[in-house]
Amino acid sequence: MSDPAAPLLDDLRSESEEVDRLVAELDETGWSLATPAAGWTVAHQIAHLAWTDRASLLAVTDEAAFADEAAKALAAPGTFVDEGAEAGAVLPPGQLLARWREGRERLRRALRSAPAGARFPWYGPPMSALSMATARLMETWAHGQDIADALGVRREPTARLRHVAWIGVRARDYAYLVRGEQPPAEPFRVELTSPEGELWTYGPEGAGQRVTGPALDFCLLVTQRAHRADLSVRAEGADADRWLDIAQAFAGPAGPGRAAKRA
Repeated sequence: MSDPAAPLLDDLRSESEEVDRLVAELDETGWSLATPAAGWTVAHQIAHLAWTDRASLLAVTDEAAFADEAAKALAAPGTFVDEGAEAGAVLPPGQLLARWREGRERLRRALRSAPAGARFPWYGPPMSALSMATARLMETWAHGQDIADALGVRREPTARLRHVAWIGVRARDYAYLVRGEQPPAEPFRVELTSPEGELWTYGPEGAGQRVTGPALDFCLLVTQRAHRADLSVRAEGADADRWLDIAQAFAGPAGPGRAAKRA
């Protein structure tokens, strides 16, 4: 019997390895480069990935220990993410990279062996192993984009973006709720063109509210790595238009996003 999680976990490993290649040969100056995230260097980005992988591993393997971590987050909701990144960023780059490599592999093995149907606590709603793996891939891709931007590198989009797009669509209602707004009752139709030219579709074909565009641009939007004014994502309908202003694929408070580059 095939393992339904195997392809996703293989994609997560591939995404992590791609980001790893961006930083593996950097010198101290490279690790200290500022990224588009205010106050975060390349080192902060990798430290955050390592920190979140550790939190994910606790959620999967030690619910009580994760509860302690979640309590710390509730006590300092505006600073706990930055504090976690800062704690790792001060490590020597080789040590930080080794920590991230070890942690992400331990998490991948834990997710592969998770019982079918199990759900794990998180900072947002509880997640299945598949949802947690998808979230880790989304975050790895998004923070990898921050690193690529800092280095002036253009990454070739891959079919792995389908995981980022999926979680972005699934998180539609959360984007409203985290802002204290009521989500629309009706589903939206989302049609995205993949890097290979295929059409990825979500929601009923006849929906009155629609979002269309390149999958890469949609993923940049929902991870808040680019402003919608700089992207070729289009909305039909007032509710869909509002969503594009607030969309986020990640748990936690709504971030400020990126400023528009276009005048």
